[in-house]
Amino acid sequence: MDRDTYQRGLEVRSAVLGEEYVKRALADADQFSQPLQDLVTEYCWGAVWGRDGLAPKTRSMLNLAMIPILNRPNELRTHIRGALTNGVSREEICEVFLQVAIYAGVPAAVDSFRIAREVFAELDNADVS
Repeated sequence: MDRDTYQRGLEVRSAVLGEEYVKRALADADQFSQPLQDLVTEYCWGAVWGRDGLAPKTRSMLNLAMIPILNRPNELRTHIRGALTNGVSREEICEVFLQVAIYAGVPAAVDSFRIAREVFAELDNADVS
């Protein structure tokens, strides 16, 4: 493992998903799942997200387009929150999911809109509390 890339990944992952989320994910890792956490942190967040070629907002929008196609609702929830952190507006999320409907199928978009509304409601309720 490249420690510098891992550290950069930890910084980027925490900035996008929130320090609490990342600390919980790492703390919940056990002997079986720790290699996956290391891989995700180093390669996904350090080697790719840590590159300068695309802005974090653009990377988030790409994820919002790809994850519905893969039918990964838990990851979609996480990346909707991350996209909002990276400056993607709710209106832009709507537009991305409309694009998903056309190019990947209406069922993927329907689920994506449903999940986004749940995330928005959670965030709105947390703001009121």
